[in-house]
Amino acid sequence: MTATSTSVTVRAPGKVNLQLSVGRLRDDGYHPLASVFHAVALVEEVTVAVGEPGSGIVVESVAGLQADEVPRDATNLAWRAAELVAASVGVAPDVRISIRKGVPVAGGMAGGSADGAAALLACHELWSGALDRADLAALALELGSDVPFSLLGGTALGLGRGEQLSPLLVRGTFAWVFATATAGLSTPAVYRTFDRLTAERVVPEPAADEAVVAALRAGDAAALGRALHNDLQEAALALRPTLADVLDAGRSAGALGAMVSGSGPTCAFLVADAAAGARVAGTLAGLEQVRSTHVATGPAPGARVIARRR
Repeated sequence: MTATSTSVTVRAPGKVNLQLSVGRLRDDGYHPLASVFHAVALVEEVTVAVGEPGSGIVVESVAGLQADEVPRDATNLAWRAAELVAASVGVAPDVRISIRKGVPVAGGMAGGSADGAAALLACHELWSGALDRADLAALALELGSDVPFSLLGGTALGLGRGEQLSPLLVRGTFAWVFATATAGLSTPAVYRTFDRLTAERVVPEPAADEAVVAALRAGDAAALGRALHNDLQEAALALRPTLADVLDAGRSAGALGAMVSGSGPTCAFLVADAAAGARVAGTLAGLEQVRSTHVATGPAPGARVIARRR
């Protein structure tokens, strides 16, 4: 198969979980989830260019937010995505990958998953493969539970491992502030702590939260702020108690809702509008446990081609 372009650039969004309900650990090693994914306008841009024959995959540049913390070897999801697409369409994976980051690293906002989704779509476009959307979604799930949503974007309910996606109706847009932490949290450690904390409790089977769905349908930011919840937040706070101070500071500054994003340690704050976002971000930026703040809106579109060179 001959490449129809010399390079393709794809943009994919980060996300916040408006609801993250977690069930008990299954025999296959995964927790069943009910998650309302919400893509936000903090984005990753991945460019995949044709390399020299036999050169293999090279992550030649990473720029932008926390670029020095991004691996450039086969552990990078963009690299792995290129391998998967190449194997699926029957070509040698001779490509050069460049990444421009706008999503915090290791912050529970799926920046790595966005890279994987962007690279999947870029490689597919580069090699003009015969994969359909379902094929790409299946490859995305091989990369990780959040990658299928990075392809889809918007707002969606995710069941199973998060890969069984159903788009949700959303009226209008919502304004967000994200506060990253000065040190990361291990996702496996957060889940292990969740298992320990809930060992003697009744853990219900995860299901969609109707309050979250209704608030999104109505475009009611105040109601959504009240409905936000994350079953992993208790575990994240147990491992990093100072995150509670960040959440309290955001609420005191006027946030409509506040929670740890995913497995953390980034904290997410729903605000009424851009002016409220500026006030909350300004307050949070002064905290010693906050590395950086980011203002964004959602929902945002999923992975899409933004440039192509022939």
